[in-house]
Amino acid sequence: MAARPSSHASLFSRNISGLSTAGAFRRRTQPAMTPLHKQPHRHLNIHEYQSVELFKEHGIPTPPGGVATTPEEAESVCKSLKGSDFVVKAQVLSGGRGKGTFKNGFQGGVHLCTSSLEASALASKMLGQVLVTKQSGEEGKPCNKVFVGERMYFRRETYFAILMDRESCGPVMVASPAGGMNIEEVAEKTPELIFKAPIDIEVGPTDEAVEALVKQVGFDSAETQAQAVDCYKKLYELFVKSDCTLVEINPLSETPDGQILCCDAKLNFDDNAEYRQKEIFALRDPSQEDQREVAAAEFGLNYIGLDGSIGCLVNGAGLAMATMDAIKLYGGDPANFLDMGGGANKHQVNKAFGILNSDPQVKAILVNIFGGIMRCDVIALGMIQAAQELGIKKPIVIRLEGTKVEEALSLIDESGLRMLTAGDLGEAASKAVRVVDILRMAEKAKLDVSFELPL
Repeated sequence: MAARPSSHASLFSRNISGLSTAGAFRRRTQPAMTPLHKQPHRHLNIHEYQSVELFKEHGIPTPPGGVATTPEEAESVCKSLKGSDFVVKAQVLSGGRGKGTFKNGFQGGVHLCTSSLEASALASKMLGQVLVTKQSGEEGKPCNKVFVGERMYFRRETYFAILMDRESCGPVMVASPAGGMNIEEVAEKTPELIFKAPIDIEVGPTDEAVEALVKQVGFDSAETQAQAVDCYKKLYELFVKSDCTLVEINPLSETPDGQILCCDAKLNFDDNAEYRQKEIFALRDPSQEDQREVAAAEFGLNYIGLDGSIGCLVNGAGLAMATMDAIKLYGGDPANFLDMGGGANKHQVNKAFGILNSDPQVKAILVNIFGGIMRCDVIALGMIQAAQELGIKKPIVIRLEGTKVEEALSLIDESGLRMLTAGDLGEAASKAVRVVDILRMAEKAKLDVSFELPL
């Protein structure tokens, strides 16, 4: 769409002034140096072409273009456009598409071309392939669609976003005249080019605040200022009505003839609003998500993948956070946040173990259950069943406390499965960390260490 390919996502919009609740959650659950691509998402993220369709529904101006699932469709979209220059953009939910590499060796997920045949050829190299970017990690993201748009030449490129701000306890508009480029670098090197306008959610954006922001980013004629003001307001209306956590446009541009257009759209939506945003949440693309999280959600498990090597299976979000803190305290790293909730059954326990057992990143499993609504003996039965059916070979450390704990320990003893038990959380975390250390030392020395159940 734009003459200069820009990244699909911006960390700036999630990090500035501690604005995002998702960012706060990441800071609590992850080591400080966790790679970007492993940061968990707690919101719906949709593709660029889907965002463009939502913009059109709200009367927000976008460059012409369309989505294609085959090279032939890409060629057809080009023929429907007026211009002779086009841009072909891989539709994957990851930033840094333009600088990414497909696993078939093709370089770049954003390309410019000058004919419909060239667009078709580019699409053939992207569709059905996996794109690896700086944010996706080595596993990459599958590209099942491409967006084909008319290449636009701009007089001015600006940045615009709306997100929730902890500091002002409401939405905030963020804008910059330095659009179409790495906004994180702009914020770091030239923070004076970043402008913010907090919004009273009960009132909405005032004309004065929006007009001031439009002038600060450089729209200089009365006509373009009026268009930009109208665009900002419509974007805010979309933000509120659709329960967005983020609306980000980079760039929001001005053409040589003074037309304002939103390019390279990114929208996130609050997962808690799924019940009233069914049409939007129907746009979810599970192929772009962590498959462990997708599998967990199907069985009512709250799962977030992290970067460590100790798989956690816990009931209760607070206890799960404490468990991860304890692992860190003893020198380890959690591989996940997994909260089974208070009413999990044997089937859910079995599924949770299956997810952890199939994850090559997990070297040991730490079970920390406080039996209240959920009885410890139910958990024990689920663990025994999972160990027998799944053939779990990873060491398991168990700390059980609360309702039916004695019965649970008896079931484990009678099963013949030797699992490492602990009397408290500190002991459990320490044992899990030590087991992983043993495995790492063995791997380094090229020794074969096996933990089989029964041992």
